[in-house]
Parts: sequence; structure tokens; C-alpha cells
Amino acid sequence: MQMKNNNVVYKPSFFFSVWDSQPRVIRFPRKHQRSSSANGLRRQKRDWVIPPINVPENSRGPFPHMLVRIRSDQDKDVGIRYSITGAGADQPPSGIYNIDPISGNMFVTQPLDREERASFHLRAHAVDMNGNQVENPIDLYIYVIDMNDNRPEFQNQVYNGSVAEGSKPGSSVMQVTASDSDDSTTANGMVRYRILSQTPHSPIPNMFTINSETGDIVTVAAGLDREKVSQYTIIVQATDMEGNLNFGLSNTATALISITDINDNPPELTVRTFSGEVPENKVNVVVTNLTVVDRDQPHSPNWNAVYRIVSGDPSGHFTIRTNPITNEGMLTVVKPVDFEMNRAFMLTVVVSNQAHLASGIQSSLQSTAGVTISVQDVNEPPVFPVNPKLIRFEEGVPAGTTLTVFAAQDPDHFIHQIVRYSKLSDPANWLKINRTNGQITTMALLDRESMYVKNNVYEATFLAFDNGSPQASGTGTLQIYLIDINDNAPVLIPREAQVCEHARPNSRINITASDADADPNVGPFVFELPSFPASVRRNWTISRLSGDYAQLRLRIPYLEAGVYEIPVIVSDSGNPPLSNRSTIRIKVCPCDDNGDCSTTGAVAAAGLGTGAIIAILICIIILLSMVLLFVVWMKRREKERQAKPLLIDPEDDVRDNILKYDEEGGGEEDQDYDLSQLQQPESLDHIINKPASGVRRVDERPVIAESQYPVRPSLPHPGDIGDFINDGLRAADNDPTAPPYDSLLVFDYEGSGSTAGSVSSLNSTSSGDQDYDYLNDWGPRFKKLADLYGGGDDD
Repeated sequence: MQMKNNNVVYKPSFFFSVWDSQPRVIRFPRKHQRSSSANGLRRQKRDWVIPPINVPENSRGPFPHMLVRIRSDQDKDVGIRYSITGAGADQPPSGIYNIDPISGNMFVTQPLDREERASFHLRAHAVDMNGNQVENPIDLYIYVIDMNDNRPEFQNQVYNGSVAEGSKPGSSVMQVTASDSDDSTTANGMVRYRILSQTPHSPIPNMFTINSETGDIVTVAAGLDREKVSQYTIIVQATDMEGNLNFGLSNTATALISITDINDNPPELTVRTFSGEVPENKVNVVVTNLTVVDRDQPHSPNWNAVYRIVSGDPSGHFTIRTNPITNEGMLTVVKPVDFEMNRAFMLTVVVSNQAHLASGIQSSLQSTAGVTISVQDVNEPPVFPVNPKLIRFEEGVPAGTTLTVFAAQDPDHFIHQIVRYSKLSDPANWLKINRTNGQITTMALLDRESMYVKNNVYEATFLAFDNGSPQASGTGTLQIYLIDINDNAPVLIPREAQVCEHARPNSRINITASDADADPNVGPFVFELPSFPASVRRNWTISRLSGDYAQLRLRIPYLEAGVYEIPVIVSDSGNPPLSNRSTIRIKVCPCDDNGDCSTTGAVAAAGLGTGAIIAILICIIILLSMVLLFVVWMKRREKERQAKPLLIDPEDDVRDNILKYDEEGGGEEDQDYDLSQLQQPESLDHIINKPASGVRRVDERPVIAESQYPVRPSLPHPGDIGDFINDGLRAADNDPTAPPYDSLLVFDYEGSGSTAGSVSSLNSTSSGDQDYDYLNDWGPRFKKLADLYGGGDDD
């Protein structure tokens, strides 16, 4: 370890340097022994401490360079071999140090770098020629002496810091840090800082200073103003050798110091008085925009404006919203204004910031302004003073009854206008309104039980409109609470039931009633059986259970199974009461042990009436008759179609038939036909003579309008058949679209190698004699031809 004093480096005497003129000899320690005077024990003398070896880094050589000499005192008696082990010798990084095994000279083979490895720990060994250990190994410590070969390095090339404007001298701004890879315990690694330059120089060139040892930058003068200078650029230099510019190495970095904003500029309105106008009865309308100027940082709490109305609007008709982009104040109507109440408003507004003003900053007189607002008169709709209006009436009042006067008022007091009325909504069409004065009268009976009445209230809507320009209208709702009267008779419930044919305790029917009216025109109900027919009271009886319920049961022990319709008279509690004769349909059936109708009994009891049975039978008879008539009609039509006679002989009838002939005919008879039908008709002259591009085809159907053929009457007379055929023939002769399309057609090809031989020699028009007797040998298919040309006995 090195000691420094006044920048001069000293080495203790126990350090050994390779810079010495003569390399030092390091001997293996001896073992000295002596007897103890007390007990005769021997004590070994402690080994010598070998001083470390110092090697400067970045040495230029030459290499290998001898460091020390290792020697054993026994090398005079026996042959010694020396070796070294450890990192740097036989362990990574290996090869840096080696030793001559005979002389014991230890060498360094290459330059050392303290920043890579600052020390080495090796062990020296001495053995004889047989490899036996002669001396105990000794430890060798090698230290690399640091040289100033590394510049200070800043952690960042650009540092960012900030300080509030108006800060006092000594305010901390930021810290820069540089490191040096050299030994920090020596001057080689001791870094010092200083400021080289400041940009800009406003208000003075030296607004900041830096701590030379820690790198802390602080302010040294007052006068930081963000509105004048928002950022400073500082060049900082770091130098090792404790800042000695002559011997030390230096490096630089940039420090960007941002001046943060404080609210040291109050907002100021651009004018002292603003004005605007707004139509009455309008909301969310911007009356005017209040413009403001603030020199603080835009879109920050120190810049964002907050507007307040301090006077002139006691009812809260207006509010001021801040435009987040322009910072303007938008004076907006939030509560409708009435021209008839206030024709103008004089407001006083004050503007401030979201953030409080900095300490010592006073508000500006220009933070207050006046706003004059003019209200524009518009045609307002008529208003119903009471809306909705509720009135009470009994239901059932006759048509033409006056209910009330539902009149509206025109709020435009300074303009005389006429108000008229009309009906807007009347679901049941019960009411009408006087067009002039708004009087409501009925057109029909008011019924509380109507589907249009909800919770006893009927609603209708009316329209009131003036004659202003433009016309304005308002709506009003009239609610009529209908008081119930006893106008609905009760209805028996249920309408169907079943009991056992034998009177049992559980064979009873609970009955009640429903009434569309309301209290007190409903229950308790009175149930009773009519006196006629007498069988009703003889077989049945009613007992009261409660105000709304009664019980119907058999009076006699047994009643024959069947369906019975029992009339019951039900009366309500109205004044006067209303009664209703209702019928309950009861099925009397045999029951099982549990008192339930058995399946057989239920079927027997559910018998149909005579009228229903007759109706079902009639329907079945009608359905069967219709089916029978349809079958008869189909049979008759089939017979008529089969029995209908033909107009000509069936053997001669060739219409719609394909006939196959097995013989070719013969003689002159088959050549009696008109060949002119195969020629081009004269009607095609205009098509043939028409010039056309390409070759005209005559073996295709011409693309022209087809001729009209005569229509055969549905029921022709037998004498008209000939005329019909002749007319069709003439139409076909003159039809250019009718086949054949070519005069030369191949009808059939019989093939080659026929056993019949060629028939090309047959010529019915030939005048030469030929022998046709061989036709008889061709079989029955050629019998007709053989008879015609064979020249039999008949010739």
C-alpha cells in the first residue's frame, strides 16, 4: 500500500519493486530450534514474512521481465527444481508469470492492467530431482501499481435538472456524477468538477456553481425568471488527479436546467367591459367569450383560468365555463331568462388561476371586468297556470255537462295576442273544448270502469296557441278523477263446478262474485236461489260463509248424475243495490271413496245436449255428402272422356300419332307428290336478296316471325275438317320457318355389305323389262313389292 503526502508518493521499506536495480532474492525460510531451560521442549522459530512484490501497470518491457529470484539454502547439497502455482501462473489467467526451474528466476511475461486485476497470489515450490518436497511452499503476493491511464467518465452525457423561477441563491438544482477506473485511493482516481460555461448569460453569466467534490449544482444569484429564460445549458468538466489541469485527465458533460413555472403572473382580462345578447327562454347558449392573458406556462394550473360571477346575477341564470384550449371564459345561460322580467343584466366577473398566486404576488386590477347582457324578446307560448289540472266528477254524467274552464295565459304582456284552444289527446273521445275560452264539456258518459281510466283518473291533453309570428303553442293536461257510482251488477264466480251424486260433507261448492265497481258499491254480496223453477230450491241450498263468499250444496241425499244449470241471484251492497241472475253449470257424477269423480262417472256426467248432438250429426252428414258427390263427379267425367266419339274413322285418324311403316311402297303411286313444296318459297325472296355478311344457311330455321296458323274450334263440325286441313296446308306452304329447310336431306343410311344387294338399279320410270321374281325370295316384308313388280298370273 502506498502513502501520499503533498502529492508525493512514498513506499514503505518492506515493499519490493521491480524498479530496483537488482532483483531481490527470496529464500525459503529456515527452521531454528532450541531447548527450553525448564522442560527441555523445543520451540520452532516463526517463519519470516515475505514482503509483497509491486509491479507497475502498463510497463513497456522488455518482456519477459525478471521480478525476483527464488532460492533454497539446500541447493548446494542437492539438485533443486523450482515452480510456481496459482492464478496468473498455472491457473487462469495463466502464463502471466513463469519461473526458471533451475535458477529460480521469476518473470512477468506481459504488461499488466490494474483495472483488470489489481493483485496476484502465487505459491513457490522447491523439490529435488525425484520430485520430493525439499522446502515448504512460500506465499508470494504481487500488487499492480496504478498509473493514471483512465479519464473520468460521466454516467450520462446529458443531465436534466430543474429549479423554480424566483429561487433564492443556494437552491439545489441537480447533481452530476463521474467515475474514474483508476485507483480511487490515489490521486489518479480522485475526480473534481467545475463549470466551463453557461448559456444564456442572462441575467448574469454565473447563475450557478458546482461543488467540486460532490458534483451538486446550486444557484448563486437571484433573478431566475421562466418568462424570460426557460432553460439554461451548463457545460461541466470532471478532472482526475484531484483537479490538476496540468497532470489530470478530463471529460465533459452537458447539464440542461429547466426553469419551472410558479404562479407569479396573475391573469388579466383583455378589456374592462364585455357585452352580449341572448334570446329569452333559451339555455346552453353562449352569450359572449371573455378573453384573458396569462404569461405563465400554458395549460398548467398557473395558467388555467377560473371565472366567477361576483354580482349582477342573484338568480343564477348564467355561468362561465373555461375553454381548455384557448383559456377563454364562455359566459353561458343555464337558466332561462324572461324578457318581461329582466330586459338586461349587468354582471361583474373576476378571473383567477387554479393555483394560488406565488408568495408576494398581488392580483391585477385587470382581473375584474363588467359584462352587459341584453335579453331579446321572443314570442312565448301560452302557459296553463295549473298544469296538470285535477277535477273530480261522478261517473255517468250526461253528455253536454260542463266540467271546467281550462284556460291558458300569454306571457307576452307587452304584445296583445289572441289565444285559441284545440284538443290534442282524448283517448275515449269523451270531451270537447271551446276554441275561444277553453271551456271543457262532455260528449259522452264518463265511465270509471273504462279501459282508458287508470286508478280512477282519466287524462286528456289540450293545446293552446297564439296568433303571434311565429305562432307559439303550449300544452296542458286535464285529469278527471271519476267518483264511482253503483252501475255494475256483480257476476257469479265460478261458472262451472262438479259434485258427487250422493251428498257428502265435502261435496260443496264455494261461490263468490266480482264487481267492477269500487267500495262501497261492491261486497258484501247476497247469494240466493230463485223461486222458479221450484226444483232448484228443492235440490240445492246456499249457506253464507262470509261477506263475499257462500256455499252451494245438495239439499237432497242423492241426485242423478248429469249436468245441471243452477241459477243464482247475486246482489251487491250499493245504494240502491244491483242484482244479477247468473247460472253455474254443475256436473253431478259418481265419486270414489275419496270423494273424487270417477272416470266413468265424469264421462257420463259430461253428456252433450240434444242441440249439440244434432249439430254434430248434421256436420258429419254434410261432409260425407260432399265426398260422395266429388267421387261421382270424377267417375262421370272419366266415362264421358272415354265414351266421346271421334269425328273421323279411328283407322284414318293420324292426328297426334306416330305411325311406323314396315314397307317402302312402290311403283308410280309413291311418286305422286308435288316437289315444289321442297323449293324456296317466294315469300323468302326479300330475305335471299338481302345483303348479309357471311354465308347464308338454308339448312337452318330462318330467324323471322312465324306464320299464324288457323285455330281449330273446340267443337268442330264434321264438315269443317276438310276446310281446316286445307287452311293449315296453305299456311304451311307459305311459312318460311316450316321444315324442310333444305331440298336435299338424308333420311336413312342402311350400311354396306347388305345381303339384299344394291337397289339402285330399281327405277320405276325405266322402260326396260326387268325380272322381279327374286323379290318373292326376300320374305314376307317384300311380298307387296313382289306383287306389284313380280308379274304374277294376274298380269
